[in-house]
Amino acid sequence: MNGEAALAPRYALYYAPRPGEGLAVTASQWLGRDPESGQTRALRPVPGVAMERLEKITAEPRLYGFHGTLKAPIALVDDASERDFLEAVGRFAASDRTFAIPALELGEISGFLALVPAARCAELQDLADRCVVEFDEFRRPVEESELARRRVAGLSPRQDELLMRWGYPYVLEQWRFHLTLTARLADEAERSSMAALLRQRFGGFTDRPLPVNDLCVFRQPAPGRPFVVLARFRLGGGRRVSAEAWRAA
Repeated sequence: MNGEAALAPRYALYYAPRPGEGLAVTASQWLGRDPESGQTRALRPVPGVAMERLEKITAEPRLYGFHGTLKAPIALVDDASERDFLEAVGRFAASDRTFAIPALELGEISGFLALVPAARCAELQDLADRCVVEFDEFRRPVEESELARRRVAGLSPRQDELLMRWGYPYVLEQWRFHLTLTARLADEAERSSMAALLRQRFGGFTDRPLPVNDLCVFRQPAPGRPFVVLARFRLGGGRRVSAEAWRAA
């Protein structure tokens, strides 16, 4: 990868709760950062968990911001600008419609804990599939170093095929919507105690519908920098709405 490409910003299409909603507030308190405003805050102490350990457990989801992936982060091809991408997302959102995930539950995916749909949601799967396919023209091809990094984790033949075609192995039928809350927790006892804590902390948001009203563009300005919400488009409206507008509404 050349130097310019390595420093290029990355863009992702995510679900994220609207600013001020209970889930957004609780998640930003848990992770210590609000991806909408970019503001950080001190983590709330957890009984029996050292603060240094809590920082490590929440470090990766804090970097990405509380979200559910619809299209994983990409660098843009050379002939596409940020404005081109945002305009395309706005048009896409305008042609869609809102829906609700019937219910969430706390789940485990490869050792990390996340809020996941309690059952398959066809509308959510369809939205994610279309995001992957329809915005692929904006994706800079995956570098060999990224392919190697992904393969270290151990991919199935189908996941490797998806990686080569779409730049990410966990798409289409291999995709699973999740709102990440922790890093991977190898110790079973720690994972169990953390799950009990998170079921209590996020209990008010499980076993009830989750509205999906917006399509969000998150932006990472450079490697290692936190992702922030660049734009939020109403599904069915397509209008770009800033965080300030939601707070004033």
